[in-house]
This record gives sequence, C-alpha cells and structure tokens, in this order.
Amino acid sequence: MKSKIQFILSMIIFGTIGLVARNIDLFSSERALLSSFIGCIFLLLIFFVMKKKISWNVVKSNALFLILSGIALGGNWIFLYQSYDHTTIANATLGYYFAPVFVMILSPFVLREQLSIKKIVCIGVSIIGMLMIVGEGLRASSADDLLGLSFGLIAAAFYAALLLLNKFIKDMGKLELTIIQLGTTTLLLMPYVFLTSGFGIFEVSSSSIPFILILGIINTGIGFWLFFSGMEGLKGQSIAMLSYVDPFVAILISAIILQEQMTIVQMLGGVLLLGSTFVSEIRSTNCSNQLMKTPAE
Repeated sequence: MKSKIQFILSMIIFGTIGLVARNIDLFSSERALLSSFIGCIFLLLIFFVMKKKISWNVVKSNALFLILSGIALGGNWIFLYQSYDHTTIANATLGYYFAPVFVMILSPFVLREQLSIKKIVCIGVSIIGMLMIVGEGLRASSADDLLGLSFGLIAAAFYAALLLLNKFIKDMGKLELTIIQLGTTTLLLMPYVFLTSGFGIFEVSSSSIPFILILGIINTGIGFWLFFSGMEGLKGQSIAMLSYVDPFVAILISAIILQEQMTIVQMLGGVLLLGSTFVSEIRSTNCSNQLMKTPAE
C-alpha cells in the first residue's frame, strides 16, 4: 500500500508540472536547466543520506548512452515546457503521452521486439486519437495551439528516445541513473542556455523563484524519488495503470483550475489516445491466468 501511495503521489506531482512551469518567467531551456540542476542536487542529497555511492566505473562504461540520454532528457523538457507555453496543458499532456506510441513503433527496429497485433491496433487507434486532437486544433484556426501540440509531440519523441536509450544502460540503479542523467543534462544545457539566452537566467523575477524551487525540488526531486520508491514495490501492470494518474491530474488542472477549453472531438481523441496506450501496456487476463497455471520449476 505504501508503494502505491508513493507512486500515485509522484504521478500527482508530475501532473502539476505544467501549472508550475507556466508561472516561471524564463525561456523553456532555462527552466529545463534549473529543474535538472536543482533536482539533481536534491536527489544527490537523498542518495548520500541513504549511504549509497555512485559507481563511477559503471558510469564510465555507460558513458555514451548516458550522454545521449542526457540530451534526450534535456530536449524532452525544453519542448514540453515550450508546449505548455503555446497550448493548453491538456493538449500539451496529450501530445506528450504519444511517447509510448513512438516507443512501440521504434521497438522492433531498436530493441528487436516483435509487435503484437494488439499493439499494432493500439498504435492505429492512438494515431486516430492524435489526429482528432490536432485536426480540431487546425479547425479552430489557432496556430499557437498547433505549435504547442507540435512541441508536445517533439517532447514525446525525445522522451521515447530516453526510454529506449535507458534499455542500453546496464548495472545502474534507477535513482543513481536519474541523478547521473540530471547532472548530464545540466552540464549539456549550461553552454546552450548561456549561448542562446545569455545570463538572463540570473535576472529572473522574484515572483518566479518560488515556482522554480517547486519545479526543481518537488516536481523533479521529490517526484522522481517517490516515483522510484513506489515503483520498487509495484508490479509492472500496476505501474502501467497508475501512471495514467499523471495525465488525468494535468487535464483536471487544465479544465478546472485554468478553465482551458477542449472540444468534444479533442476529448474523444484524448480518450482514444490514452485508452489505446493504456490497453497496450496491460496484459490480457487470459495471459495472466496461463502464467498462474504454469507449474513452478
């Protein structure tokens, strides 16, 4: 029960990222830099309090994929924050949740995994759902909405790349991996931010500072800590099911707190998108029953 609560809390925290990011008066790359830096420091403190040590030999052996995953994480956050700036949180979230579809499409090529008929159907349904969301945005003739959705999809592509790259990283604990990736992202974003935005990051408005701390400490640091702590005590199917608390919270915030509008068609598209990715991650009951009936060796 404790693991479930921790995981649900992490999903609720992740679901509020859009609301928090909206209140930070910085470029998306600057927000990404600060969230990765503060989150990394916070998780490092937890790591040392737990009396754990980073195995630098393992880090060295995974260096290439860690750098690539750091780039993917940075790109993911930059475009996700951009998405929040240009469209509703609901649209940004739905665009971002296309990431599992990208993973399913790329898995046969990258991981040599076979696509089941169920997953192929789910990919088709999710694409229809996304087309409904995007198509309705086009019909509403909101260029900014379409741009925001595009940024959300690019963020999803980066996140899918991150998930796939993580498959190639060996012998690292999840918390340790996250710390290294956040640190790598910070180091990679520093020169990019200073070259593109200058030192404006140090001139942030005082009203943004509390939200920067929330984004770094709560949304990134505590969020990831609860996420991995909860994940350790949960089965894969429970994780898949509970992970949909995140978009649910984000869409609720969009509709109730920010009072952002979604058309019926977009809602249906969202249901198709989230529903299909949900179904793709859940094993069938028959399969589970067969596994239960298999005699222990």
